[in-house]
Amino acid sequence: MLKRILDWDRETFIYLNSLGIERYDLFWSTITDFTTWIPLFVLFLILLFYRSSKKEACLMALVTLLVLAVTVLTMQITKIYVARLRPNNDVEINTLIRILKSPDNFSFFSGHAASSFAVTTVIVLFLRSKFRWVWLFYIWPLLFAASRIYVGVHYPIDIMVGIVVGFLLAFLFHFLYQRLIVPYIKPIRPG
Repeated sequence: MLKRILDWDRETFIYLNSLGIERYDLFWSTITDFTTWIPLFVLFLILLFYRSSKKEACLMALVTLLVLAVTVLTMQITKIYVARLRPNNDVEINTLIRILKSPDNFSFFSGHAASSFAVTTVIVLFLRSKFRWVWLFYIWPLLFAASRIYVGVHYPIDIMVGIVVGFLLAFLFHFLYQRLIVPYIKPIRPG
């Protein structure tokens, strides 16, 4: 059963990666770069402080950093334990695929998918009652995660598991924030 899943994963990756078009390589290489998204992170902070007290906004920012740190730590430990080769490093398929990035660490699970979905989800949970359009922020992690297949460094299962891990950790940290922090702060809402 596991072999069939891994075969599907490999075949699906090869198919999706082969859909890449050279004239879009710069776009997807830019999308997959973490620094491209710094203005979005600044927007997240601005929105947290815009509709919350300074104390509450600082605590929400701290929780966001904590969920990011735990997500990255979980991903690093899992990558070392599972030790799955990235597609770009797999000699059986690396001549069949388009490779735009060549990291040499392990593949399972995608840190890009996990961290972007964790941060976005916790921000959406914090801001959903304050901004109805906050769900649009999910455009970022969807593009960010998809870029990893396009540039040749993650299988679809790496991405899917990363998304699930990101969601679960974000919901856990938001739950803990609501149960352990919110009862002890008195939010002062501006205006």
